[in-house]
Amino acid sequence: MMELVKLFLSFFKTGAFSFGGGYAMIPLLQSELVVKNGWVSGTEFMDIVTISQMTPGPIAINAATFVGYRAQGVIGSVVATIGVVMPSFIIMSILYYIITKYKDSRLIDDLINGVKPVVIALIASAGITTAMPIITSVKSILIGILVYYLVYIRKVDSILSIVIAGVLGVILF
Repeated sequence: MMELVKLFLSFFKTGAFSFGGGYAMIPLLQSELVVKNGWVSGTEFMDIVTISQMTPGPIAINAATFVGYRAQGVIGSVVATIGVVMPSFIIMSILYYIITKYKDSRLIDDLINGVKPVVIALIASAGITTAMPIITSVKSILIGILVYYLVYIRKVDSILSIVIAGVLGVILF
């Protein structure tokens, strides 16, 4: 029972304090899942992030479902997923009320403009954190550069770029 409470609280905290969604959540997820609780290893965490990108749904929900199941079975999956979603539900309900009530307030505009740089910093941190264990060779760097070129310069669909990177991985590694 205590493990379920711990699971819920870890994912609740992740959901409550990870502004910017997906990539911005990676550092806090890594801290909670790998460092503090040891539910998964660093390599397994990177696998979760990778698989979460290939499956529908947000990273945090996919991670909660997987880690919850791994730690406590189906009930752990449900508890962790509710834990990560509940803060957003509560916060968005409160914010909706406040923003609709004070929609013309300069304070609200200033607050939102103040939070935007934090989101950028968290996403950059997640990118660096994610890249470090993956960059193991010149081949992996070249695949990363190619995918960046395909997605951001050539506007190739990201799913197609994942397939291309996977095929290159099979060929090169």
